[in-house]
Amino acid sequence: MASDKNAEYGEIASLLLQSGMVSEPQVKHAERIRRKLATPAPLLNVLKELGVVSDEMVRKVLVDTSLTIRIGELLVELGHLSEDDLNAAFNIQKEREQDQRLGEILVKYNFIDERVFIRVLSIQLGLPLVDITLSLVDKDLVDRIPMKILVEHQFLPIKNAADRTFLVAFADPLNKKGVETARKYLGGQIGLAITEKKALSDTIKLLANMAAGITINVDGKTVVGIVNSMIVTAIKENCSDIHIEPMADRLQIRFREDGVLRHYKDFPRDILPPLTSRIKIMCDADIAERRRHQGGRILFEYEEGRVDIRVSFYVTVHGEKIVCRVLKQKRELLDIQTIGMAPKMLNRFLEDAVYPPSGVLLVTGPTGSGKTSTVYSCINHIKNPQISIITAEEPVEYVIDGIAQCSIDPSINLTFEETLRHIVRQDPDVIVIGEIRDSGSAEMAMQSALTGHKVLSTFHTEDSIGGLIRLLNMDIAPFLISSTVVSVLAQRLLRRVCDSCAKETKATPSQLQRLGISAADVQGAGFRKGRGCTECKQTGYKGRVGVFELLVLNELVRNAILEQRTSYEIRQISVEHSGLITLLEDGLVKAAAGITSLDEILRCLPKLSKPRPLMEIRRLCGE
Repeated sequence: MASDKNAEYGEIASLLLQSGMVSEPQVKHAERIRRKLATPAPLLNVLKELGVVSDEMVRKVLVDTSLTIRIGELLVELGHLSEDDLNAAFNIQKEREQDQRLGEILVKYNFIDERVFIRVLSIQLGLPLVDITLSLVDKDLVDRIPMKILVEHQFLPIKNAADRTFLVAFADPLNKKGVETARKYLGGQIGLAITEKKALSDTIKLLANMAAGITINVDGKTVVGIVNSMIVTAIKENCSDIHIEPMADRLQIRFREDGVLRHYKDFPRDILPPLTSRIKIMCDADIAERRRHQGGRILFEYEEGRVDIRVSFYVTVHGEKIVCRVLKQKRELLDIQTIGMAPKMLNRFLEDAVYPPSGVLLVTGPTGSGKTSTVYSCINHIKNPQISIITAEEPVEYVIDGIAQCSIDPSINLTFEETLRHIVRQDPDVIVIGEIRDSGSAEMAMQSALTGHKVLSTFHTEDSIGGLIRLLNMDIAPFLISSTVVSVLAQRLLRRVCDSCAKETKATPSQLQRLGISAADVQGAGFRKGRGCTECKQTGYKGRVGVFELLVLNELVRNAILEQRTSYEIRQISVEHSGLITLLEDGLVKAAAGITSLDEILRCLPKLSKPRPLMEIRRLCGE
């Protein structure tokens, strides 16, 4: 009877049933859901999606059973690996990697992410999973072990308040020689824990540097080299921000690449004061002041050119956190035809928003969503010898011949307000305001449009309707907004699926539920997901693509603004009568084309209303 259940439900689901952790009705309910799924999924995966089963329950039942479930079977049953991928990994092991374990092959050939594999391995072995950091390491126990032993066998004793057993973190707890070596130096009984290989290796390296007295000899030359190397690396890897973060036990440095932070390096804490002082010197901030937040600017020159870096110092309990925003002036201008807009949306954007000789065009979105790039692609598209274009920006990010560009500098009282007063005396046809920040700059943009000028600007709001509502909240008169704003374009940048390691995938029940749609709504979609490879640094993504929401103000929308309707009502009117395609809908079309992933949509895009079926959105987009 038990073997029948195993065949029907799978090894782990059957064990959970036998142990009483799940009931027969729960399993049958999950099985009915599984059979209705458009995409085949393991029963255990459905039980987890329903919240009936957790990793801890699986870990406990595997520890309690006398059966041994192999890691490959466990990965398949948990839904992290397909049968085909598992067989492909076995073939690789048999043909050319006989000396490597299956897990090493699965990670090496990008069948599975290392973090997922480590988590499942911890479930299989019944071992605790730890995220190793310097603060977690038991320094007294480390002192008992020669550093070369830690480096050779890759383990670290960690603090364990639960009992008297020494808890030791291994990247490979199945390495018997490493476990025996740990027992030898720590004496007696040890408890095993599992951690990520790279995190463990980096922590051991940091401890080795500290033990060798390489607490980085913090002379001026060393610190200058570290700062310069960090900035040049960030520039060459196309990172937008550098985060220098003091922790309780170390200094952590992370880079933002394609909108996502990734770890770069850790340094001992004692480098923080000289490194902070060096950056403050570079951006003319007050070196002596460590109790107040500060800001500054670095014009960094290196062999390939020059970049503008905006620096922010933020006082925390562990010291000053520094964030450097890298603003490259050498970037190529995007052609408006290639920024990623759907054909019908692009045509409408040009005809109703870009080409009209007057009115306000707003591009909205959060920091780093590509607003400035879009504004400049519009300017580059319309510029010609017959029109005068003048800008006020902080700072100038793109330099274009034939355009009068002004970089705001509050330190010499060259403010937005002062600059905008002078702009209108320069006889411009098109005025570009870097960003609308307050009611003063908003009102000046509206007044300039009233006098027959074309005004382009950026704005920080969640979506296109939010741009109109925020203007109302700035006490701009509704009649002024409705008579001057011609269009609001909201946008985001989503990561592109890496073409080198992309594979076809189906929407999971959880993803469909979060999107508020059914499998029938996305019929005909070609969703893709990147496995991770050397090309994309194991992330599964390479580059970014724009997602847009275009609101063109027609009479119905203008009347709704004059009547000060709610954002929900204005959105409904825009969708029904103004041809609005929401950010979520445009993202769904791009995910269905395999350009980005459903995970990116759920991570980045606001869900303010239920998206329409994919076929209908594609028709509206002209695709």
